[in-house]
Amino acid sequence: MGKIVAIVGRPNVGKSTFFNRLTESRQAIVDEVSGVTRDRHYGKVIWNGHEFSIIDTGGYITNSDDVFEEEIRKQVILAIDEADVVVFLVDVISGITDLDASVAAMLRKINKPVVLVVNKVDNSQRLFEASTFYGLGLGDYYPLSSINGSGTGEALDHLTSLFGDRLEEEEEEEIPRIAVVGRPNVGKSSLVNALVGEERNIVTPISGTTRDSINTRYTKFNHDFILVDTAGLRKKAKVKEDLEFYSVMRSVRAIEHSDVCILMIDATIGIEAQDVNVFHLIERNSKGVVVLVNKWDLVEKETRTMKDFEKKIKERLEPFDDVPIIFVSALTKQRIHKALEVAIQVNKNRVQRIPTSKLNEVMQEAMEANHPPSVKGKFIRIKYVTQLPTHAPAFAFYCNLPQYVRESYKRYLENKIREHFPFTGVPIKIFMRKK
Repeated sequence: MGKIVAIVGRPNVGKSTFFNRLTESRQAIVDEVSGVTRDRHYGKVIWNGHEFSIIDTGGYITNSDDVFEEEIRKQVILAIDEADVVVFLVDVISGITDLDASVAAMLRKINKPVVLVVNKVDNSQRLFEASTFYGLGLGDYYPLSSINGSGTGEALDHLTSLFGDRLEEEEEEEIPRIAVVGRPNVGKSSLVNALVGEERNIVTPISGTTRDSINTRYTKFNHDFILVDTAGLRKKAKVKEDLEFYSVMRSVRAIEHSDVCILMIDATIGIEAQDVNVFHLIERNSKGVVVLVNKWDLVEKETRTMKDFEKKIKERLEPFDDVPIIFVSALTKQRIHKALEVAIQVNKNRVQRIPTSKLNEVMQEAMEANHPPSVKGKFIRIKYVTQLPTHAPAFAFYCNLPQYVRESYKRYLENKIREHFPFTGVPIKIFMRKK
C-alpha cells in the first residue's frame, strides 16, 4: 500500500512551493497572496526507491469568520485523517506565531508521526534562528529552503525512514481519466462530492472556489477511473488575477490530459458562448465528451422543456452534435450515476477499433449511394478506408485526388460512420490520402 503524507501549516509559509519541489512539478498554484491553496492537492513523490502520495493543504486557521478559511480548516483536518505522516511547515522569518502554536497543539494530540520542517532557511543566520522552533514541543526539526531546494534531501530521508520497507514497484494500468469541466459555479465540485460521498472539494456559493484541479480515484460500483475536478474556465477578459490565469491554464491542461470530459452547463442560465468555447476545446483535443445540464431541479418544466433544451444545445454545438446530454442535479443526486455510466461508455467508444473489412463493407455502400462530387471535370474515386492507430478515432480514405474532396463530403462520410458504429460523444477525424 502507498503511503500518504500531508503538508500542513498556517497560510503563506510556502507549503505549495515545498509541494512543487517534492513532486518536481508546478502542480500547486504558488503566489505571494496568502490563502492561495484552497483545496487539498495531490501529487506523487519518488525518493530513494520509496514512492508516496503527498497532499498540499490550505493554510490552517482557527476562529476565523472568513468562509474560505473555515473551509480550509476542515480540509486540513480531512488531510490529517487521510495521511500516514504529517509534515508541519513553519516559516523561520516569522518565528513561532500564535497560529503555529495552535497547529502544534493540535498535532501533539494525533497518533501519527509529525515531521517539523522549518522553511526559508537559506543562510547561516537563519539556520541559527531556526532553533527557536524547539519551543513547539515537536522534537527535532529539518531546516530547508523550498525555493532553492537546500536541505530537502535530509527531510526526505527522515520522511521515508518512517515508512519501513521499500515499496514494491507496481505496474499502474491505464486508468481512464474523466475531467469535470465548465464555467465557474456550475456545480463541478458539488458533483464530485456527490459521487465520491465526502467533501473532497470545497463548495461555497462563491464563483471560482476551486482553483486547482483535484484528482480522485473512483472505485465504487465496479468502476475504476480517475475523476478530475477542475477550476472554472472563464472568458479571457475576466482573467484579471494571476491566480485566475493559472486556474484556467490548469483546466486546459486537465482537458489535454483526460480521456473523457464531463462538460457541465447551468440549467438556470442555459448554454452560453463560453460553454461552446470549452466544448470546441474538448473537440480540438479529440477527447470524449458528455454534456451535463446541472441544477435541473431548479427549472420549471412543461411537456417539452427537456426536448427543447436539448435541441438548443445541439444547435449551438453543430456540426459535432452526436453528444450525450444528461439532465442532472448534483444537489439532489438526480441521475448523477447515469452520467458516470455514460462517460464510461463514451470512453469505450473512444478506444474501440473497427475491423478494416467491416469498415470497407459499410463505407463502400455509402460511397456508392452518394459519390464524391466531381471537381473541374475530374472524378474522385475512393478505393478503401482504414482506421488509423491513434489515441482518438481517425480514419484514412485512400483516393486518387485527395485535394479535391470537399468538407461537406467528409462530413457525409463521418455521419455514415456514426450511423453504423457507436461513436457517440467522440470526435472523429477524417483524412484523405493519395493511394
